[in-house]
Formats: sequence, structure tokens, C-alpha cells
Amino acid sequence: MSVTRADREASLKKRYAGRVAAAPKRRGMGRGPGAPRGGGRPKSTGVALKRLMSYLEADRLRMGIAFFCVIVNTVATLTGSYLLRPIINRFIAPPDGSPGNVAGLFKGLTMMACVYLLGVIANYLQSRLMLEVAQSALVRIRTDLFTKMQKLPVRFYDTNSNGDLMSRFTNDVDTIGNMLSSTLVQLFSGTLSIIGTLCLMLYTNIWLTAVTLIMIPLMLRAGGEVAKRSQKYFSAQQSALGALNGYIEETITGQKVVKVFCHEEIAEEEFDILNRDLREKQIRAQFLGGMMGPVMNNLSQVNYSLTACIGGILCVVKNFDVGGLTVFLNFSRQFSRPINEISMQVSNVFSALAGAERVFSVMDEEPETEDDKDAVSMDGMSGEVVLDHVTFGYNPDKIILKDISLYAKPGQKIAFVGSTGAGKTTITNLINRFYDIQSGTITIDGVDICHIKRDELRRHIAMVLQDTHLFTGTVMENIRYGRLDATDEEVIQAAKMASAHSFIMRLPKGYDTVLESDGANLSQGQRQLLNIARAAVSRAPILILDEATSSVDTRTEKHIEQGMDRLMAERTTFVIAHRLSTVRNANAIMVLENGEIIERGDHEDLLKEKGRYYRLYTGMAELN
Repeated sequence: MSVTRADREASLKKRYAGRVAAAPKRRGMGRGPGAPRGGGRPKSTGVALKRLMSYLEADRLRMGIAFFCVIVNTVATLTGSYLLRPIINRFIAPPDGSPGNVAGLFKGLTMMACVYLLGVIANYLQSRLMLEVAQSALVRIRTDLFTKMQKLPVRFYDTNSNGDLMSRFTNDVDTIGNMLSSTLVQLFSGTLSIIGTLCLMLYTNIWLTAVTLIMIPLMLRAGGEVAKRSQKYFSAQQSALGALNGYIEETITGQKVVKVFCHEEIAEEEFDILNRDLREKQIRAQFLGGMMGPVMNNLSQVNYSLTACIGGILCVVKNFDVGGLTVFLNFSRQFSRPINEISMQVSNVFSALAGAERVFSVMDEEPETEDDKDAVSMDGMSGEVVLDHVTFGYNPDKIILKDISLYAKPGQKIAFVGSTGAGKTTITNLINRFYDIQSGTITIDGVDICHIKRDELRRHIAMVLQDTHLFTGTVMENIRYGRLDATDEEVIQAAKMASAHSFIMRLPKGYDTVLESDGANLSQGQRQLLNIARAAVSRAPILILDEATSSVDTRTEKHIEQGMDRLMAERTTFVIAHRLSTVRNANAIMVLENGEIIERGDHEDLLKEKGRYYRLYTGMAELN
């Protein structure tokens, strides 16, 4: 039965909504500076805001100066506006009917210009200072987020989309930056303007002030209703944006697979589904957030018209001065403006808080368990590895490895073969302590790996994975990644050991050739050779080769066999391979099936048994 677009849409939304929604549910101990102790996902916007403000504590002085400049700017704006009253009453339309005074008018306008100039200077300073404060806070947020991600277990990256994580680094952090750099100041400035304007309005005419204030409860009620309804849509908008970024990242990374299976149209349809989903959520969020301005403006216009009418009547009936009416109408408009600005900033606030919660949800993830207090260093590790009755499952309810026992003496080569999903890679993940086992023990040189410092443990283990990864930098730097204190000569020797030296020397700048985009200018086999050289330079006594030669053609594989043998010499080596020809010389071969070791022995012994390994080797059974 064919899959319809509606089916794909339902499946896609469910898949990505589940992934994005699941992330914030985890709780942990990580926290930024000044964050509430005990960790945990922010349970409300108030908690998220308080935690976000903790990142501004280091810049309290600059913030204080910036907010002082806001006060100066606000006072200058209000004072400049009020100066209109004496200028009109004295120099333009005196109440006694005398002619205007041009010289006095010029002097008054000059004073107004000086006051407004002071406000402009103060506004410039506060903008510059708050921009610096916001960017400094973002540096700390990014640093905390990136630092926390270095401490998260492999399980976290196995269960989260790279694109969604990148969205938290970019889109979510950017929305936080917008709020810190401008929204906070506008909220403070707007509040000061409201208070100052109200005081001057009361001083100018108490009756007109009462008329103006009649509309305020209605404006606040309308703003509160819109804000309350829009909050949930901004959270949904940020999640949908993360889902779309995750899909884009996956599709771009797997573009070759998309093309080879002619999946372009389906990819476009699925992208369109997520894109439209984001559009719908953005429309809802932005519409409700954008409604705030028009609603407030319309109410302000009604308020302004009502005030002008009543003020005109007071001028006729109560001899209210024209200058006072002019100033009051100006104040009436100014009084509504900060209310409008504050209400329009609500969308930015909720968008930033939604982004902050997504950022903090990563910071609050459970990190790798800390080393035991009595954890030891293993400077002289020889590489004797023993697994004793090890049982493990990524999910405790679904066991992957069942009562696994094996040992590897220093310098031995242990091979794992078996069907996909049998547990081969899982064993190597446990030796690295990427995951902790449910029962049993894993020891190295007689010491339980739980009692070895993680950094020390992994420093003594080198891995060459099936999926290669190269960093932006020179060939020399990429190989040296295995041991940062390695000399150039040691790097070159490692490259020769891995049979990579010859092709490196053919590159435009040899070892100084810069690799970008994960080594896109190299073949897959060449990239793998650099990874093998990286493992060689590490001098780790334990080596794990997880399908290390799967990306190398048979001719190249034979060419580097001697180099691989040199690499494995005097190292305890664990090899996972589908090509059984690569494990023939292993000291022991472990045949796994459904998480159990069903056969073990060297190549000749296993062939004599004519069991599972024999059938695999002779082609009578498929590895997959």
C-alpha cells in the first residue's frame, strides 16, 4: 500500500514533535552562574527570566550606567516636552493678548534643543553599553552551553537531533540577545516614561489626567489577554524552528543518500510539511504578538481624541491656558506610547524566554556521572582488559548484552563478528565507558574502570570509527588531534605507519594543506587513513577499530595491512569487521548473536567447529 502525503505529514509531525518535546523533560544538575541551585527545567517564565538575568550580574556597573543614561534621556524628553508650555504662553500666545517675543522664542527653543541633545547623547551611550552587556551575556551563555555539551554523555547525542541542538545555539540564543540588548531597556524606559508623564500630567491638569486614565485599565486588560494567549504559541514556534533545522541538517548531511535513492521530491514534500508547520505556528505567534500594537494604538487614538475635546472645552469654559493644553495633549500621546512599546515588546520577551527554556533544558541535562572520589590515574597502563559477566541495555527494560565474559592480554588482538545489532559496537562503547553497565565488571590492568578517572581511561584508548570525522585545520593538526604534544616528526611517522604519508605529500601543501567541510577535498579512504594516523600518534595502549577499513577499497586495504599491523603491535586491539579476511590473524575471535558470545577461538579453531563463524566465512550465512 502506498504512503500518501497525509500519512507522511502525520508521521513527520509526530516524529519531530516527539523529539523536540522530549528534550525539555530531562532534569539535571548543570547551571549557569547565579542560576537556581538544584538544576531542573525552568517551570515558569518567571524562573527562566530570573535565571537569564543571572548572566547580567557580571556587568552590573555597565548596566547601572546604561540605566542611569535611560533616566537622563527620559527626564530630558519629558523636560523638553514641558518647556513648550512656557514658550507658548510667554513668547507665542500670551494669555494677556500681548504680541509674541521672537528673541524669547529663540532663547526658549535653544534651551529645548540643548535638553533634547542631552537626551540624544544619553540614548547613544545607553544603546552602546547595553549592546556590550548583552553580547557579554551571550558569550557566557554560549560558553556555559558549549561547556555543558562537552560533559554530556554519548546517550544524549544519540537521542537528539544535531540540527535542533544547533538551533539552540543560534536561533534561541539570538532571540535572547535581542531581548537583553533592547527589550530590557525599552521596558525600563517605558516604565519611567509612564511614571514621569503621569506626574507632569497631574501637575498640568488633574481633570484631564482623570479623563486620560479612564482608558488605562482597558488598555492593560487588552494587553494582558493578548500576552496570555500568545505565550504558548511562541514556545511552539521555537520548537517548530528547531525541528525544521534538524530536518535541514539531516537532509544536507545525507544528500548523497537522498540523490542515490531519488528521494528529492519526497525530501521537498517533507521539508514543505515542516516549513508550513513552522509558518502556521509563526503566524499564530506573530499575529497575536502583532495585535498588541494596533489594539493599543486604536485605544490611544480614542483616548487622545477624548482628551482633546474635553481640553478644548476647559480652555473655553475654565480659562485653561493654550500652552497647558498643547503640552497635555503631547503628554497624553507620550503616555500611550510607552504603554504601546511595552505591550509590543511582549512578543520579544516570550520568544526570548521560550528560547531560554530550550537553552536551559540542555544545560540541565544529566551530565556524565562524576568520577569516584577514590578514582585513580593509570599512567602505566599495559592494556589487559577483562569483561566479567557484563549485562547491559541502553534501555534497562531491553537488554542488549547478556552475561558477556572475555579477556584480552596486553598486545592481543580480539575480533568481534556477528550480525548487525548483535552487540559488537556496544562492547567497545562500554570499554570506553560511554555507558555504564547494569551488572558485572570491566577491568583494565585489574582495576575496575568505574574506579579509573574517565579522562585517564579514554586517554589510553584510541578509536578508529567507521564514520570518519576531520576538523577544519591542516592535515598536521588533524593527525595531532590524537596527542596534542606530538612533534611534527611523530606526526609524520604516524602517517607513514598508517600508509597515509604518500598521498599527503601529493596534496597542494602537504601536511600544511587545510582541510575544510570534514575533509571534503579528500576521498573517503584518504579520510580514514588520517583517522588511523590520528590513532597511531596517540600511543594509546588500547586500540579499537570499528569497521575501520570499511571505507577503504580492497586494494587500499591490502596496501595498508602492514601499516595496520605495525599500529596494532604491542597494543591491545579490539576489531569489529564485516570483512572476515581482516580478522584472520586475531588471537581470539568472538562470534556474537543476540547479545551473547556463541563461539570463541582463533580462526583455525572456529573453522574446524563448522559453526556460525564457519558459515559466515564460507559465505553460507549473511552477516546482516
